[in-house]
Amino acid sequence: MAPLLTRVVIPRFSLLTRAMSSAGYLINEPKYAFLKELGLQENNKGVYNGKWFGNGEVVTSMCPANKRPIAQVQQGTVADLDECIRASQEAWQLWADMPAPQRGEIVRQIGEALRQKLEPLGQLVALEMGKIKPEGIGEVQEYVDICDFAVGLSRSVGGSVLPSERPGHALMENWNPLGIVGVITAFNFPVAVYGWNSAVAMVCGDTLVWKGAPSTPLVSVATTRIVASVLEKNNLPGAVSSLCCGGADVGSAIAKDERIPLVSFTGSTKVGKAVAMMVQERFGKHLLELGGNNAIIVDSDADPEMVVRAALFACVGTAGQRCTTTRRLIVHEALYDTIVEGLVKAYRSFMPRVGDPLDEGVLYGPMHSQQGIDGYFATLEEVKKLGGKIEFGGKVMDREGQYVEPTIVTGLPHDSPVVHRETFAPIVYILRCPSVDQGIKWNNEVKQGLSSSLFTQNLANVFKWLGPKGSDCGIINVNIPTNGAEIGGAFGGEKHTGGGRESGSDAWKQYMRRSTCTINYTKELPLAQGIKFE
Repeated sequence: MAPLLTRVVIPRFSLLTRAMSSAGYLINEPKYAFLKELGLQENNKGVYNGKWFGNGEVVTSMCPANKRPIAQVQQGTVADLDECIRASQEAWQLWADMPAPQRGEIVRQIGEALRQKLEPLGQLVALEMGKIKPEGIGEVQEYVDICDFAVGLSRSVGGSVLPSERPGHALMENWNPLGIVGVITAFNFPVAVYGWNSAVAMVCGDTLVWKGAPSTPLVSVATTRIVASVLEKNNLPGAVSSLCCGGADVGSAIAKDERIPLVSFTGSTKVGKAVAMMVQERFGKHLLELGGNNAIIVDSDADPEMVVRAALFACVGTAGQRCTTTRRLIVHEALYDTIVEGLVKAYRSFMPRVGDPLDEGVLYGPMHSQQGIDGYFATLEEVKKLGGKIEFGGKVMDREGQYVEPTIVTGLPHDSPVVHRETFAPIVYILRCPSVDQGIKWNNEVKQGLSSSLFTQNLANVFKWLGPKGSDCGIINVNIPTNGAEIGGAFGGEKHTGGGRESGSDAWKQYMRRSTCTINYTKELPLAQGIKFE
């Protein structure tokens, strides 16, 4: 994932846009009328806690598909963040007292409000992040879906009644909200990840302070406007869901602030580790969703056509900028040549589908930033020095915008340092492997443990893959790609991926504090373990 606490480097041309006339911004062009449907203007405030304000740097949001300015956002300062936290504390006093089903009703309305803006908000994601429009709309749909999930959760979150060893005693487990949840999200999923956190945290009784990625501030503002409209309509404090756009100083302040019991961070392993250390220093809780070096293992009996179709989306979807993108294709030697040939052919036939993410039929958009392109080139230079072969791609496309060719690399050993390092770009390494057992070892030898997949028809290998000596990842798939997770399961990974879990299943427990409660309803006072103290 892309670092979030480092300052975004704005290309020199974007600095000049601050002196451009109004006609220079995409928001003023008819093609992008959906931006104003979302309540955006040429100049926007980037802080919300019941009112919109902002006293920080004015940044220009750029479109990666054409390198043109979209609109401006005035970010927040650390002092603005403090105002958000104080307002969020006050809002929590009311929010925590509401019955959970009533909080669920608010989240239901947020889901409905998102449905009403599904297409324009999805289009904004495509415009500002660079993913294709169907993926942008699908990302907003994820927020809608997790709202639906959270509504049900609001009537089912509960503790346990446990048997007590002492006569006349009740032993229970009780769950209560933490308070304020700080959410720091990445550029590649600028809507969905906040949705995963906010919908669940809200029904749990928490309030939120959100810092989105500095390079997707318009998505953060537009999403917050939708949520705020529901809160305001219900006469609730807007600070139940606060926003403070900003840079490294704001992110660090969130991590260090003792008023924020939980910090949810999505980003790179390097920055995530720094965030975790800052949070741990004050004995806070952190929820980390960090890097992934995801692999698909292909068994000798796998369907080659199915593997190629799955790998195409897994490797090139979102231009390789998903944390669940397939980085390694570990192929049984019996199918290796077939898969390499098939995937190269699929890439070649796929290239006419490259284009503006907002256009119909486009399947591949730009890299989000120059930083990503620099990483792409640095990695391919290392590949060449290590003796790897570029089977397809490897170049910047000769077109407007920040486009690189999706790239297939062969000829490197499984433990090559470049193979073991996540590059957040559309590069996949195809590795020749003698067996599924060896493939599992290769899958597990990298430091990250996010997503993994096995393509096989062998039932024994399926259960080996799912078992204690199988994949060590948080997401373990069979006969589907590594990306495209559903909201019903908990999302997250192990090892350097951070160990956090968001979205479905029992991920709600991350947003609450657990108490073990013993109630004596007699006049006697027996001690546990039969201890006598008389």
